[in-house]
Amino acid sequence: MSRSPKLGRLAPERSLKRLELQVTRRLDGLLHGEHLGLLPGPGSDLAEARLYQPGEDDVRHMDWAVTARTTVSHVRDLIADHELETWALVDMSPSMDFGTARMTKRDLAVAALAAVGFLTARLGDRLGAYIMQGGQVRRWPARTGRSAMYALLQGLLDTPRGGAGAGSAAGPGPGLADGISGLARGQVRRGLRVVISDFLDGQATTGGELPWQRPLRRLAVRNQVIAVEIVDPRELDLPDVGPVLMSDPETGETREIILSGRVRAAYAAAAAAQRARIGAAIRGSGASHLVLRTDRDWISDVARFALQQRRVAGRPQPRGGRS
Repeated sequence: MSRSPKLGRLAPERSLKRLELQVTRRLDGLLHGEHLGLLPGPGSDLAEARLYQPGEDDVRHMDWAVTARTTVSHVRDLIADHELETWALVDMSPSMDFGTARMTKRDLAVAALAAVGFLTARLGDRLGAYIMQGGQVRRWPARTGRSAMYALLQGLLDTPRGGAGAGSAAGPGPGLADGISGLARGQVRRGLRVVISDFLDGQATTGGELPWQRPLRRLAVRNQVIAVEIVDPRELDLPDVGPVLMSDPETGETREIILSGRVRAAYAAAAAAQRARIGAAIRGSGASHLVLRTDRDWISDVARFALQQRRVAGRPQPRGGRS
């Protein structure tokens, strides 16, 4: 992927097949293979035994062997069925059109969804998406198979790019917090949820929380959540080029700034603090945090993340949900 031009500039069918080959060859066996037990739920495979909770547990799940051995009532949890339903929230707002390296943040967001989609599709899992673009959220129904995956990716590639200040004529559109809340309300069945965005959405509230932090925390209570943060290097530091015109892609506001050494240092410090705050908010919400940059080999970054997740999944986890 690192040597190929931007996704949208290739022949659609050819670019998607090339993307699929790169994803499946380098990530095969890392993102799938053992998503049994993602969350406890209805199923037929037995999990661990635990103490019986009167009024909460079904007596039909009583483990009589363990109960007889310990003289204390135990029930046996069930592992959720193998089929997994994945829903992604993909941010296609104007800020995602920015990019100064190998691809735009928007193209990298499509690639991130492809990494999840191609591998889950091979297991027969369903993938659906909520797409934030043009001041509205569009729902793409969950389907199985490669053809459905191709159609979803092609739909994202064909989505018109929003110009600066897009959607401002009709008032501000839904923010990332609204998109995450809509995803949680619309999909109540437990499964994997992937939020793909630059997370540059609003300032911290008076309580110090970012606007999307509480909805993300609520989403992670019932689902496994992966937050994919898309970053461009020019968002972290500025070049030494003197006076420049800078435009906010969300509002269209333009301002002339002289990029002196002091301004560049202050910007780099503020950008680092902002990214640290975003990372802390994601992890504090109970979601897994994956950072993808437009100037890096994103497939290698996904592979490292997947290996880390498998190591974490192998560790004993404390019982009880997140609040």
